[in-house]
Amino acid sequence: MPHGLGHLLGIDTHDPGGYPEGLERPKEPGLSSLRTVRELKEGMVITVEPGCYFIDALLIPARDDPVSSKFFNWEEIEKYKSFGGVRIESDVYVTAHGCMNLTNCPRETWEIEAVMAGAPWPLRASTAIAS
Repeated sequence: MPHGLGHLLGIDTHDPGGYPEGLERPKEPGLSSLRTVRELKEGMVITVEPGCYFIDALLIPARDDPVSSKFFNWEEIEKYKSFGGVRIESDVYVTAHGCMNLTNCPRETWEIEAVMAGAPWPLRASTAIAS
C-alpha cells in the first residue's frame, strides 16, 4: 500500500496532521505518500485505504531480492501491471470504543452488481438478493 494505510481528514482533505518529532516523510521511490504511525484519539476522522497496486518502483526491488521474490507470483503480476491497481477507501470517525464508518457505498460483490444493474442505494431488503 504505497499510499499508506490512511490519513487524517480535516481542513485539508489529505490532512497530514504533522509528523512526530524525529520522524520525516520517507524519501524512497514510491513511498512519498506513506503516513507515519500515530496514536488514534477519540474524535479524529481518518481514512482506511486498503489497496493493491502494481508499481515498478516497488516491484522491481522485491523481484530482485532473493528473500522476498519467492513470495510473489510474477506471472500473475505481469497480467495486472497495465491495470495499475485498486483501492477501497472508507472514512471513519474514531470513538472511545472503536470507530463508526461514515462511508455509505456498496462493498460486497452482490451489492455492487445490484447497484450497477439499477437498484437504488442503499439497497432495500426487497431488492437485495445475495448470490
